[in-house]
Amino acid sequence: MATFGERLQELRNNMGNTQKQMATRFSVAERSYARYEQNASTPHYEILIALADYFDVSLDYLVGRSDNPEINK
Repeated sequence: MATFGERLQELRNNMGNTQKQMATRFSVAERSYARYEQNASTPHYEILIALADYFDVSLDYLVGRSDNPEINK
């Protein structure tokens, strides 16, 4: 399974966004966002939830615990 950083980068690239755009959207420093994709830092849970909502994927998928992006509702 993919790591959180790998999954985040893949999702961002699929949407055609830059790291700078993502950092601005989620109100974090560009360097902080880059560190998320490098697996050098982990965002707070509020940002994790916002990222999952933005990409319309489950938290388990986003953090690499599942290969199924569907949200269980």
